[in-house]
Amino acid sequence: MSGKISRVHAMEILDSRGNPTLRAFVELDNGIHASASVPSGASTGISEALELRDEDMARYEGKGVLNAVQNVNARIGPRLIGMNPIEQKKIDHLMIELDGTANKSKLGANAILGVSMAVARAAAMNVGQPLYRYLGAERSALLPIPMINIINGGKHADNNLDFQEFMVIPIGAKTFSEAIEFGVETFWALWRTLAKYGYSTDVGDEGGFAPDLKNNEHACQLLVEAISAAGFIPGNEVAIGLDPAATSFFDGECYNLKRSGQGRRTSEEMIALYSMWIDKYPIISIEDGFAENDWEGFAQCTASLGKATQIVGDDLYVTNTDFIRRGIELKATNAVLIKLNQIGTLTETIDAISLCQQTGWNYIISHRSGETEDTFIADFAVAMRSGQIKTGSVCRGERVSKYNRLLEIQAELGKQAVFPTQLSNR
Repeated sequence: MSGKISRVHAMEILDSRGNPTLRAFVELDNGIHASASVPSGASTGISEALELRDEDMARYEGKGVLNAVQNVNARIGPRLIGMNPIEQKKIDHLMIELDGTANKSKLGANAILGVSMAVARAAAMNVGQPLYRYLGAERSALLPIPMINIINGGKHADNNLDFQEFMVIPIGAKTFSEAIEFGVETFWALWRTLAKYGYSTDVGDEGGFAPDLKNNEHACQLLVEAISAAGFIPGNEVAIGLDPAATSFFDGECYNLKRSGQGRRTSEEMIALYSMWIDKYPIISIEDGFAENDWEGFAQCTASLGKATQIVGDDLYVTNTDFIRRGIELKATNAVLIKLNQIGTLTETIDAISLCQQTGWNYIISHRSGETEDTFIADFAVAMRSGQIKTGSVCRGERVSKYNRLLEIQAELGKQAVFPTQLSNR
Protein backbone atom coordinates (compact mmCIF):
# COMPACT_ATOMS: atom_id res chain seq x y z
CA MET A 1 0.00 0.00 0.00
CA SER A 2 1.35 3.38 -1.00
CA GLY A 3 -0.23 5.78 1.45
CA LYS A 4 -2.11 7.73 -1.22
CA ILE A 5 -5.37 9.58 -0.49
CA SER A 6 -8.32 7.21 -0.92
CA ARG A 7 -11.18 9.24 0.56
CA VAL A 8 -11.89 12.80 1.72
CA HIS A 9 -15.12 13.73 3.45
CA ALA A 10 -16.53 16.09 6.07
CA MET A 11 -19.28 16.49 8.63
CA GLU A 12 -20.94 19.26 10.60
CA ILE A 13 -19.93 19.51 14.27
CA LEU A 14 -20.22 22.18 17.00
CA ASP A 15 -17.64 24.68 18.23
CA SER A 16 -17.21 26.00 21.77
CA ARG A 17 -20.02 28.55 21.35
CA GLY A 18 -22.46 25.91 20.15
CA ASN A 19 -22.22 27.11 16.56
CA PRO A 20 -21.85 24.64 13.70
CA THR A 21 -18.41 24.17 12.19
CA LEU A 22 -16.74 21.63 9.94
CA ARG A 23 -14.63 18.57 10.60
CA ALA A 24 -12.75 17.10 7.64
CA PHE A 25 -11.48 13.53 7.30
CA VAL A 26 -8.68 12.23 5.07
CA GLU A 27 -8.19 8.49 4.58
CA LEU A 28 -5.18 6.84 2.96
CA ASP A 29 -5.13 3.57 1.05
CA ASN A 30 -2.95 1.99 3.75
CA GLY A 31 -5.60 2.40 6.45
CA ILE A 32 -4.46 5.69 7.98
CA HIS A 33 -7.28 8.03 9.02
CA ALA A 34 -6.79 11.69 10.01
CA SER A 35 -9.19 14.51 10.81
CA ALA A 36 -9.15 18.23 11.57
CA SER A 37 -11.73 20.64 12.95
CA VAL A 38 -12.06 24.27 11.89
CA PRO A 39 -12.41 27.13 14.43
CA SER A 40 -14.52 30.26 14.02
CA GLY A 41 -13.89 33.87 15.03
CA ALA A 42 -16.23 36.46 16.55
CA SER A 43 -13.96 39.48 16.12
CA THR A 44 -13.19 39.01 12.44
CA GLY A 45 -11.29 41.19 10.00
CA ILE A 46 -13.15 42.47 6.96
CA SER A 47 -10.54 40.94 4.63
CA GLU A 48 -10.55 37.44 6.11
CA ALA A 49 -11.22 34.44 3.89
CA LEU A 50 -14.94 33.64 3.89
CA GLU A 51 -16.36 31.17 6.36
CA LEU A 52 -19.20 29.64 4.32
CA ARG A 53 -22.52 29.47 6.19
CA ASP A 54 -25.77 28.00 4.79
CA GLU A 55 -27.95 31.03 5.64
CA ASP A 56 -30.86 28.61 6.00
CA MET A 57 -32.84 30.16 8.84
CA ALA A 58 -34.62 26.86 9.46
CA ARG A 59 -31.37 25.43 10.85
CA TYR A 60 -29.08 26.93 13.50
CA GLU A 61 -30.40 30.45 12.71
CA GLY A 62 -28.66 30.28 9.35
CA LYS A 63 -25.26 29.28 10.75
CA GLY A 64 -25.19 25.72 9.44
CA VAL A 65 -22.25 24.55 7.32
CA LEU A 66 -23.84 21.77 5.29
CA ASN A 67 -22.96 23.51 2.03
CA ALA A 68 -19.30 23.62 3.07
CA VAL A 69 -19.52 19.94 4.02
CA GLN A 70 -21.01 19.13 0.62
CA ASN A 71 -18.22 21.09 -1.08
CA VAL A 72 -15.69 18.83 0.64
CA ASN A 73 -17.61 15.65 -0.17
CA ALA A 74 -18.56 16.37 -3.78
CA ARG A 75 -16.11 18.93 -5.14
CA ILE A 76 -12.82 18.80 -3.22
CA GLY A 77 -12.64 15.16 -2.19
CA PRO A 78 -12.91 13.52 -5.64
CA ARG A 79 -10.09 15.73 -6.98
CA LEU A 80 -7.66 14.59 -4.26
CA ILE A 81 -8.10 10.83 -4.69
CA GLY A 82 -4.77 9.19 -5.52
CA MET A 83 -2.66 12.17 -4.46
CA ASN A 84 0.19 11.83 -1.99
CA PRO A 85 -0.61 13.74 1.24
CA ILE A 86 3.01 14.87 1.45
CA GLU A 87 2.27 17.16 -1.52
CA GLN A 88 0.79 19.82 0.76
CA LYS A 89 1.49 22.80 -1.49
CA LYS A 90 0.15 21.05 -4.58
CA ILE A 91 -3.03 20.02 -2.76
CA ASP A 92 -3.61 23.44 -1.22
CA HIS A 93 -3.09 25.24 -4.53
CA LEU A 94 -5.43 22.79 -6.25
CA MET A 95 -8.16 23.68 -3.74
CA ILE A 96 -7.46 27.40 -4.20
CA GLU A 97 -7.83 26.96 -7.98
CA LEU A 98 -11.02 24.92 -7.54
CA ASP A 99 -12.49 27.79 -5.54
CA GLY A 100 -11.27 30.48 -7.91
CA THR A 101 -12.18 33.48 -5.74
CA ALA A 102 -10.02 35.95 -3.87
CA ASN A 103 -11.54 35.13 -0.47
CA LYS A 104 -12.49 31.44 -0.93
CA SER A 105 -16.17 32.36 -1.02
CA LYS A 106 -17.16 29.66 -3.55
CA LEU A 107 -16.11 26.57 -1.61
CA GLY A 108 -15.64 28.24 1.77
CA ALA A 109 -12.41 28.77 3.69
CA ASN A 110 -13.80 26.43 6.35
CA ALA A 111 -14.12 23.62 3.79
CA ILE A 112 -10.67 24.21 2.30
CA LEU A 113 -8.87 24.65 5.63
CA GLY A 114 -10.39 21.55 7.19
CA VAL A 115 -9.04 19.44 4.34
CA SER A 116 -5.68 21.25 4.32
CA MET A 117 -5.11 20.52 8.01
CA ALA A 118 -6.33 16.92 7.77
CA VAL A 119 -3.99 16.28 4.82
CA ALA A 120 -1.02 17.46 6.92
CA ARG A 121 -2.06 15.19 9.78
CA ALA A 122 -2.43 12.22 7.45
CA ALA A 123 1.01 12.88 5.95
CA ALA A 124 2.59 13.08 9.40
CA MET A 125 0.95 9.82 10.45
CA ASN A 126 2.03 8.17 7.20
CA VAL A 127 5.71 8.90 7.86
CA GLY A 128 5.39 8.04 11.56
CA GLN A 129 6.18 11.50 12.91
CA PRO A 130 4.36 13.81 15.33
CA LEU A 131 2.78 16.73 13.51
CA TYR A 132 5.22 19.33 14.87
CA ARG A 133 8.23 17.32 13.68
CA TYR A 134 6.71 16.61 10.27
CA LEU A 135 5.91 20.29 9.65
CA GLY A 136 9.05 21.72 11.22
CA ALA A 137 11.72 19.04 10.83
CA GLU A 138 14.46 18.38 13.38
CA ARG A 139 14.85 22.01 14.47
CA SER A 140 11.35 22.07 15.97
CA ALA A 141 12.10 22.21 19.69
CA LEU A 142 11.06 25.75 20.68
CA LEU A 143 8.00 25.78 22.96
CA PRO A 144 5.94 29.00 22.86
CA ILE A 145 5.35 31.50 25.65
CA PRO A 146 1.60 31.35 26.35
CA MET A 147 -0.33 34.63 26.23
CA ILE A 148 -3.12 33.71 28.64
CA ASN A 149 -6.38 35.64 28.33
CA ILE A 150 -7.79 35.85 31.84
CA ILE A 151 -10.12 38.86 31.58
CA ASN A 152 -12.55 38.91 28.64
CA GLY A 153 -14.37 41.95 27.27
CA GLY A 154 -15.54 43.35 23.94
CA LYS A 155 -17.18 40.77 21.67
CA HIS A 156 -16.06 37.95 23.97
CA ALA A 157 -18.18 38.94 26.95
CA ASP A 158 -21.41 40.69 27.95
CA ASN A 159 -19.81 43.22 30.26
CA ASN A 160 -18.77 46.87 30.29
CA LEU A 161 -15.20 46.43 29.01
CA ASP A 162 -14.44 47.83 25.56
CA PHE A 163 -11.14 45.99 25.27
CA GLN A 164 -11.46 42.37 24.23
CA GLU A 165 -8.58 40.64 26.00
CA PHE A 166 -6.42 41.26 29.04
CA MET A 167 -3.67 38.65 29.10
CA VAL A 168 -0.95 37.54 31.48
CA ILE A 169 2.37 36.54 29.94
CA PRO A 170 4.69 34.40 32.12
CA ILE A 171 8.00 35.79 30.89
CA GLY A 172 9.95 34.69 33.95
CA ALA A 173 9.32 30.98 33.49
CA LYS A 174 12.16 28.69 32.49
CA THR A 175 10.04 26.00 30.79
CA PHE A 176 6.63 25.79 29.15
CA SER A 177 5.26 23.72 32.03
CA GLU A 178 6.45 26.34 34.52
CA ALA A 179 4.83 29.05 32.38
CA ILE A 180 1.51 27.22 32.60
CA GLU A 181 2.00 26.91 36.35
CA PHE A 182 2.55 30.69 36.59
CA GLY A 183 -0.55 31.32 34.49
CA VAL A 184 -2.80 28.97 36.45
CA GLU A 185 -1.71 30.37 39.81
CA THR A 186 -2.33 33.93 38.56
CA PHE A 187 -5.75 32.84 37.25
CA TRP A 188 -6.63 31.41 40.65
CA ALA A 189 -5.38 34.56 42.38
CA LEU A 190 -7.51 36.71 40.07
CA TRP A 191 -10.56 34.58 40.91
CA ARG A 192 -9.97 35.25 44.62
CA THR A 193 -9.32 38.95 43.96
CA LEU A 194 -12.54 39.39 41.98
CA ALA A 195 -14.52 37.50 44.61
CA LYS A 196 -13.00 39.64 47.37
CA TYR A 197 -14.32 42.81 45.71
CA GLY A 198 -17.70 41.30 44.90
CA TYR A 199 -17.18 41.03 41.14
CA SER A 200 -18.55 38.22 38.99
CA THR A 201 -16.29 35.24 38.39
CA ASP A 202 -18.27 33.96 35.39
CA VAL A 203 -16.15 33.39 32.29
CA GLY A 204 -16.41 34.59 28.69
CA ASP A 205 -15.90 32.93 25.31
CA GLU A 206 -12.20 32.26 25.83
CA GLY A 207 -12.34 31.17 29.44
CA GLY A 208 -11.26 34.44 31.04
CA PHE A 209 -13.33 36.15 33.70
CA ALA A 210 -15.94 38.60 32.41
CA PRO A 211 -16.81 41.02 35.25
CA ASP A 212 -18.28 44.50 35.02
CA LEU A 213 -15.42 46.68 36.24
CA LYS A 214 -15.00 50.43 36.72
CA ASN A 215 -13.36 50.79 33.30
CA ASN A 216 -10.74 49.22 31.03
CA GLU A 217 -7.82 50.41 33.13
CA HIS A 218 -9.32 48.81 36.22
CA ALA A 219 -8.71 45.43 34.56
CA CYS A 220 -4.98 46.21 34.41
CA GLN A 221 -4.99 47.21 38.07
CA LEU A 222 -6.65 43.93 39.07
CA LEU A 223 -4.20 41.91 36.99
CA VAL A 224 -1.25 43.52 38.77
CA GLU A 225 -2.89 42.79 42.11
CA ALA A 226 -3.52 39.17 41.11
CA ILE A 227 0.03 38.67 39.82
CA SER A 228 1.41 39.91 43.14
CA ALA A 229 -1.10 37.88 45.14
CA ALA A 230 0.05 34.76 43.29
CA GLY A 231 3.59 35.45 44.51
CA PHE A 232 5.08 36.73 41.25
CA ILE A 233 6.83 39.98 40.45
CA PRO A 234 4.75 42.02 37.95
CA GLY A 235 6.79 42.76 34.84
CA ASN A 236 9.62 40.50 35.90
CA GLU A 237 8.00 37.07 36.14
CA VAL A 238 4.51 37.76 34.79
CA ALA A 239 3.70 40.66 32.44
CA ILE A 240 0.51 41.91 30.78
CA GLY A 241 -0.65 41.82 27.17
CA LEU A 242 -3.64 43.67 25.70
CA ASP A 243 -5.87 42.95 22.74
CA PRO A 244 -8.24 45.92 22.50
CA ALA A 245 -9.64 44.65 19.16
CA ALA A 246 -10.14 48.33 18.38
CA THR A 247 -12.07 47.79 15.16
CA SER A 248 -15.00 46.72 17.34
CA PHE A 249 -15.27 50.17 18.96
CA PHE A 250 -14.17 52.39 16.08
CA ASP A 251 -17.16 54.46 14.95
CA GLY A 252 -15.69 55.61 11.65
CA GLU A 253 -14.06 58.72 13.06
CA CYS A 254 -12.91 57.97 16.60
CA TYR A 255 -12.45 55.17 19.08
CA ASN A 256 -15.64 55.18 21.13
CA LEU A 257 -15.10 53.64 24.57
CA LYS A 258 -18.80 53.74 25.28
CA ARG A 259 -19.07 50.45 27.17
CA SER A 260 -16.85 51.77 29.94
CA GLY A 261 -18.04 55.36 29.56
CA GLN A 262 -14.54 56.64 28.79
CA GLY A 263 -15.57 58.68 25.75
CA ARG A 264 -14.35 59.06 22.16
CA ARG A 265 -10.65 59.25 21.36
CA THR A 266 -8.56 59.92 18.26
CA SER A 267 -5.68 57.68 17.20
CA GLU A 268 -3.24 60.10 18.81
CA GLU A 269 -5.22 60.02 22.05
CA MET A 270 -5.24 56.21 21.98
CA ILE A 271 -1.45 56.23 21.63
CA ALA A 272 -1.24 58.58 24.61
CA LEU A 273 -3.51 56.23 26.57
CA TYR A 274 -1.39 53.19 25.75
CA SER A 275 1.79 55.09 26.60
CA MET A 276 0.40 56.12 29.97
CA TRP A 277 -0.65 52.55 30.74
CA ILE A 278 2.74 51.15 29.74
CA ASP A 279 4.33 53.55 32.22
CA LYS A 280 1.95 52.44 34.99
CA TYR A 281 1.56 48.71 34.29
CA PRO A 282 3.89 45.95 33.02
CA ILE A 283 2.35 45.88 29.51
CA ILE A 284 4.71 44.34 26.95
CA SER A 285 2.35 43.56 24.04
CA ILE A 286 -0.57 45.41 22.42
CA GLU A 287 -2.55 43.70 19.67
CA ASP A 288 -5.02 45.48 17.40
CA GLY A 289 -4.76 48.72 19.31
CA PHE A 290 -6.25 50.47 16.27
CA ALA A 291 -8.92 49.72 13.68
CA GLU A 292 -8.16 47.43 10.76
CA ASN A 293 -7.89 50.33 8.28
CA ASP A 294 -6.02 52.74 10.57
CA TRP A 295 -2.59 52.07 9.10
CA GLU A 296 -1.38 55.50 10.14
CA GLY A 297 -2.44 54.95 13.75
CA PHE A 298 -0.56 51.66 13.87
CA ALA A 299 2.55 53.18 12.31
CA GLN A 300 2.55 56.13 14.71
CA CYS A 301 2.12 53.80 17.67
CA THR A 302 4.96 51.54 16.52
CA ALA A 303 7.23 54.53 15.99
CA SER A 304 6.39 55.83 19.46
CA LEU A 305 6.16 52.64 21.54
CA GLY A 306 7.54 49.82 19.38
CA LYS A 307 11.11 49.81 20.69
CA ALA A 308 10.01 48.54 24.09
CA THR A 309 6.59 47.08 23.29
CA GLN A 310 5.39 44.39 20.92
CA ILE A 311 2.83 45.99 18.58
CA VAL A 312 0.78 43.24 16.96
CA GLY A 313 -1.44 43.38 13.88
CA ASP A 314 -4.33 40.92 13.58
CA ASP A 315 -7.34 42.33 11.68
CA LEU A 316 -4.81 44.59 9.97
CA TYR A 317 -3.13 41.62 8.26
CA VAL A 318 -5.54 38.64 8.43
CA THR A 319 -2.58 36.28 7.83
CA ASN A 320 -2.37 37.59 4.26
CA THR A 321 1.05 38.22 2.68
CA ASP A 322 -0.26 41.18 0.67
CA PHE A 323 -1.26 43.04 3.81
CA ILE A 324 1.85 41.97 5.71
CA ARG A 325 4.03 43.37 2.91
CA ARG A 326 2.18 46.68 3.19
CA GLY A 327 2.74 46.64 6.95
CA ILE A 328 6.45 46.03 6.46
CA GLU A 329 6.67 48.93 4.02
CA LEU A 330 4.84 51.28 6.38
CA LYS A 331 6.53 49.90 9.54
CA ALA A 332 3.00 49.58 10.87
CA THR A 333 3.79 47.00 13.57
CA ASN A 334 6.62 44.76 14.71
CA ALA A 335 4.60 41.54 15.05
CA VAL A 336 1.81 39.64 13.30
CA LEU A 337 -0.93 37.41 14.69
CA ILE A 338 -1.24 34.20 12.67
CA LYS A 339 -4.61 32.47 12.33
CA LEU A 340 -5.02 29.55 9.94
CA ASN A 341 -8.68 30.21 9.19
CA GLN A 342 -8.08 33.86 8.27
CA ILE A 343 -6.38 32.77 5.05
CA GLY A 344 -7.72 29.24 4.65
CA THR A 345 -4.81 26.89 3.86
CA LEU A 346 -1.75 25.64 5.67
CA THR A 347 0.49 26.62 2.75
CA GLU A 348 -0.64 30.26 2.70
CA THR A 349 -0.26 30.45 6.48
CA ILE A 350 3.33 29.22 6.26
CA ASP A 351 3.97 31.78 3.51
CA ALA A 352 2.80 34.54 5.87
CA ILE A 353 5.12 33.22 8.59
CA SER A 354 8.05 33.05 6.17
CA LEU A 355 7.55 36.72 5.33
CA CYS A 356 7.64 37.60 9.04
CA GLN A 357 10.81 35.55 9.46
CA GLN A 358 12.51 37.28 6.54
CA THR A 359 11.61 40.67 8.01
CA GLY A 360 12.63 39.83 11.57
CA TRP A 361 9.13 40.37 12.95
CA ASN A 362 7.60 38.35 15.74
CA TYR A 363 4.66 36.13 14.84
CA ILE A 364 2.16 34.62 17.24
CA ILE A 365 0.13 31.49 16.48
CA SER A 366 -3.46 32.05 17.58
CA HIS A 367 -6.74 30.25 18.21
CA ARG A 368 -10.20 31.73 17.58
CA SER A 369 -12.94 32.52 20.07
CA GLY A 370 -15.09 29.72 18.63
CA GLU A 371 -12.79 26.73 19.13
CA THR A 372 -12.89 22.94 19.15
CA GLU A 373 -10.84 20.35 20.99
CA ASP A 374 -8.51 20.11 17.96
CA THR A 375 -4.90 20.76 19.01
CA PHE A 376 -3.41 21.48 15.55
CA ILE A 377 -2.17 24.97 16.50
CA ALA A 378 -0.15 23.58 19.43
CA ASP A 379 1.95 21.43 17.10
CA PHE A 380 1.97 24.23 14.53
CA ALA A 381 3.41 26.73 17.01
CA VAL A 382 6.32 24.40 17.77
CA ALA A 383 6.82 23.50 14.10
CA MET A 384 7.01 27.17 13.10
CA ARG A 385 9.23 28.15 16.06
CA SER A 386 6.80 30.96 16.81
CA GLY A 387 7.92 31.50 20.39
CA GLN A 388 4.42 32.71 21.32
CA ILE A 389 0.91 31.26 21.30
CA LYS A 390 -2.54 32.58 22.06
CA THR A 391 -5.09 29.95 22.92
CA GLY A 392 -7.20 31.57 25.63
CA SER A 393 -7.44 31.09 29.34
CA VAL A 394 -6.46 28.10 31.46
CA CYS A 395 -10.17 27.38 31.77
CA ARG A 396 -12.54 25.58 29.32
CA GLY A 397 -11.58 22.32 27.69
CA GLU A 398 -11.19 23.62 24.13
CA ARG A 399 -8.51 26.04 25.41
CA VAL A 400 -6.80 23.71 27.87
CA SER A 401 -6.51 20.98 25.21
CA LYS A 402 -3.90 23.07 23.39
CA TYR A 403 -1.90 23.64 26.58
CA ASN A 404 -2.05 19.94 27.39
CA ARG A 405 -0.78 19.07 23.92
CA LEU A 406 2.15 21.47 24.40
CA LEU A 407 2.91 19.79 27.72
CA GLU A 408 2.97 16.47 25.85
CA ILE A 409 5.33 17.90 23.24
CA GLN A 410 7.63 19.23 25.96
CA ALA A 411 7.71 15.75 27.50
CA GLU A 412 8.40 14.13 24.11
CA LEU A 413 11.27 16.53 23.43
CA GLY A 414 12.77 16.07 26.88
CA LYS A 415 16.12 17.82 27.21
CA GLN A 416 15.86 19.04 23.61
CA ALA A 417 12.96 21.34 24.52
CA VAL A 418 13.79 25.06 24.43
CA PHE A 419 11.79 27.88 25.99
CA PRO A 420 12.14 31.60 25.08
CA THR A 421 13.46 34.12 27.56
CA GLN A 422 11.64 37.04 25.88
CA LEU A 423 8.88 37.82 23.37
CA SER A 424 11.04 37.16 20.35
CA ASN A 425 11.42 34.32 17.90
CA ARG A 426 14.47 35.85 16.22
